[in-house]
Amino acid sequence: MAAQTDVLPVPLSGKFKGSFAYDTIKDRLPEILTRVIDTLHRHRNEFFEEHGEKGVEAEKKAIAYLSKLRNELQTDKLLIALTDNLPDTALWNQYLEYQQNLSYGPPSWFKSPWLYIECYMYRRIHEALVLNPPISDFDVFHEEKVHGFFESQQAIIVLTSYLQELLKNISNVDEKLLQGEFLKLLQVSLWGNKCDLSISGGKDNSQKSDPLETLEELKSFILVDHMEKIWSLLINAKKMNSRTTTRIDIVLDNAGFELTADLVLADFLVSSKLATEIHFHGKSIPWYVSDTTVRDFNWTIKQMQSANHKWMSKCGMCWGGKMKNGIWVYHDHVFWTLPHGFSSMAQVAPDLYAELQKSNLILFKGDLNYRKLTGDLKWDFTVPFHQALNSFHPAPLCSLRTLKSDVQVGLQPGQGERFMNTEPEWMIIGKYGIVQFDTSS
Repeated sequence: MAAQTDVLPVPLSGKFKGSFAYDTIKDRLPEILTRVIDTLHRHRNEFFEEHGEKGVEAEKKAIAYLSKLRNELQTDKLLIALTDNLPDTALWNQYLEYQQNLSYGPPSWFKSPWLYIECYMYRRIHEALVLNPPISDFDVFHEEKVHGFFESQQAIIVLTSYLQELLKNISNVDEKLLQGEFLKLLQVSLWGNKCDLSISGGKDNSQKSDPLETLEELKSFILVDHMEKIWSLLINAKKMNSRTTTRIDIVLDNAGFELTADLVLADFLVSSKLATEIHFHGKSIPWYVSDTTVRDFNWTIKQMQSANHKWMSKCGMCWGGKMKNGIWVYHDHVFWTLPHGFSSMAQVAPDLYAELQKSNLILFKGDLNYRKLTGDLKWDFTVPFHQALNSFHPAPLCSLRTLKSDVQVGLQPGQGERFMNTEPEWMIIGKYGIVQFDTSS
């Protein structure tokens, strides 16, 4: 499916026993399914109140479907086609056929590429609901996302208060100070990516500490730091494009604190005139537990608006206004919840690729986006980022990611090996981050 530039490495997969992929499929994915089943069970009364017996019957059927799915996973059954007839169903089933024609053997939970397997599980969770109206629109992860937002409230107050103080004099800030503030908020957005509920299996993983206080000590954990390059691109665009558009696209990851940190960064970019418009890209269905959907995006802005804190509510009102007047635009596209790596985007979703080509800079948030940027393959650590992108380059792009899976490129010779010796789990614990930039086309 990807445009081949050379012989590519093999995909990460559960067939490599002892790998993070294997442990995820064996332990974490069944745990997530168990939590989904439990969530549906706990909402039985609500389904009954809203829909009567039909709601209870739908809940039973969805739970039966998910229990069967969990068994398929745990016993390494062959993957089966989707039957729900949604707009993306044919694409998913074509991808299954494509996998059947590869040399890995018939697609199964532990033998197929890990990226495909994980995406497939979340798509099957969605099918369990879709096939069972009237509860088809129920987001099984909504509760956890809401909990994550409220548990991070103190950190959100600190961040929004900081932003509002900063914006009071933004037009008088000199370039050096502006650069310092940009780098600070970019790092808050980077480390906000630690709050990932698919990694914690849905357990509380909210931001409780002051997100600005820890930046200095976290700096040494940024393994690839291209922040200065991003600053150069934006400040040069600001100087040259005083009468034209500077568009930044943010491909979102988690709801909750991370989304709020992304919105704070977006507000700063527009207020400082480093950007004239921001385009956000989110998921069209509930995904990877805490990924942002349009419902989460709108819910977050509404929560900010009604918050009992003046700077939080001021941010919320301001952000709602930016959405209304088109300075901020939210997009969702079915491609973000397909199993394809991004090197297939121009072929599979040419409309989305063309949309991203309008951007001056694309920020890809989080681990899943990084896995899709690099094809989730067993790359050597020193392979250049541009090579791992495998011809994907709609515009200058940057990955802001804390490491939570075992793929990483663009490191210095010996850097990855040193970590393997001293801290074997360095790639999966969310301790290290990257701000990795690619301008070449």
